[in-house]
Amino acid sequence: MLEVRDLEAWYGESHVLHKVSFDIREGEVVTILGRNGAGKSTTMKAIMGMMKRRQGAVRLRGLDLIRATPRAIAKAGIAFCPEDRGIYSSLTVEENLMLPPEVAEGGMSVAEIHQLFPNLAERRRSQGTRLSGGEQQMLAIGRILRTGARLLMLDEPTEGLAPVIVQQIGATIRQLKQRGYTVLLVEQNFHFAATVADRHYVMDHGQVIDMIPNAEIAANTAKLNSYLGV
Repeated sequence: MLEVRDLEAWYGESHVLHKVSFDIREGEVVTILGRNGAGKSTTMKAIMGMMKRRQGAVRLRGLDLIRATPRAIAKAGIAFCPEDRGIYSSLTVEENLMLPPEVAEGGMSVAEIHQLFPNLAERRRSQGTRLSGGEQQMLAIGRILRTGARLLMLDEPTEGLAPVIVQQIGATIRQLKQRGYTVLLVEQNFHFAATVADRHYVMDHGQVIDMIPNAEIAANTAKLNSYLGV
């Protein structure tokens, strides 16, 4: 579904991604693991066209998007949930959910999102500033599900959340996989990643340095600890 080949990107004059290559099959959950500063979030931003200078190939179902704008990439069917969640604090939960445009048929209705995240139904009249971190993350994920995009990119969705909320986010990702969504997930916690993902790409210094199938993650725990500085 997604093919990334020799992706390079720059922040100004700083060369931050170096020939990043990986692919994701339709219906997979794939994680990008790595320490802080490894290039994980930058890779997502480069895929979404949010980096002013980038080169290489980013193909969604064969369509090369390397020269496309973020708007065009979103309309092609990639939805991005950033680490900062991007919740509009002055709007209610319901108003936040209604913001995204539909890019394809099949986007979830507000009622379906309420079934997936019952907390949002209870807080639908609450302003974004009054939500807990976990509720904000639920809202951020729910919002992109409205678009109809089938490839979801989630940047650090469990960062700073209580363990019970992390479990709920994991259950949601597994449900989305069952519904046929494809998910690219940036994570530092490989113990969480192992509960949801099919494969794991490891990044360091702006490069992909390894790929580990989930079935082999237990046998590679020591190597992963080394990669991640655990």
